Amino acid sequence: MLSSTLRFLPGIPAIVTGLLFAAGLPAAAQEAAAPSKTPAARKTANNPPPPPPPVVVDEAFIRKTLAERMPNAPKVDFVRPAPMPGLWEIVIGNEVRYTDPTVSFLVEGELIDLKARKNLTEERVAQLNRVDFATLPFKDAVTWKNGTGKRRIAVFADPNCGYCRRFEASLQEMKDVTVYTFLIPILGGDSPEKTRAIWCAKDRPGAWLGWMLKGEAPPKADAKCDDAAIERNLALSRKIHVNGTPAILLEDGNRIPGAVGAVELEKRLQVLAAPARKS
Repeated sequence: MLSSTLRFLPGIPAIVTGLLFAAGLPAAAQEAAAPSKTPAARKTANNPPPPPPPVVVDEAFIRKTLAERMPNAPKVDFVRPAPMPGLWEIVIGNEVRYTDPTVSFLVEGELIDLKARKNLTEERVAQLNRVDFATLPFKDAVTWKNGTGKRRIAVFADPNCGYCRRFEASLQEMKDVTVYTFLIPILGGDSPEKTRAIWCAKDRPGAWLGWMLKGEAPPKADAKCDDAAIERNLALSRKIHVNGTPAILLEDGNRIPGAVGAVELEKRLQVLAAPARKS
């Protein structure tokens, strides 16, 4: 046998002899010769470790993962499941985005409910833009009215805004309105100087309407004039996400982004008044 021959060969270490001997054995004999597995080893082989627990997809996970993958993105204000199953809604300021449960994709666009024929994204943005009209700081606004003034609107405007001029002209056609104009110099140039001059005028509504309707320059502001309201208006505009002028706020809290004509505005105001007539 091979093992007998090797036993008498000089210079061959015993360990090599043993290996060769084992190689020549039948498989059954090798299994018998091999040391048996310990109970712990057999248990591990028969019962592999359980898989890791599934990832829990919730608001905290979406926020954390989004921050890791978009570290320079603006602060996320709201996270919630979107109306469409499998999507999550992300709100940044007054903008709505969507992502998948793994936060691998970011969707910019509108979500449409075809069955109900609704633009769900548009409705959500309108909800985010809604303002509690009664809480506005009217003392910081230039105020004027026509007729009874029972219908109220608030406007954020810049004295150098051409669309604001057009809208101001349209307002003169409205009946029974009170207009609160919050001056915000955001267009650059001499907007800050004009805004301060109008705010510091003895007749603020006259100075504002004279400039916007007739191009009459307001009197120069007194150096001692308290113009802190202008900074408060700018802070308020940032808080409620006014990004352009004119921005028109209605009493129900809804917003009209941009100038509209007298006819369109009248329709909106009549809709607001309709529930009162029915009651």
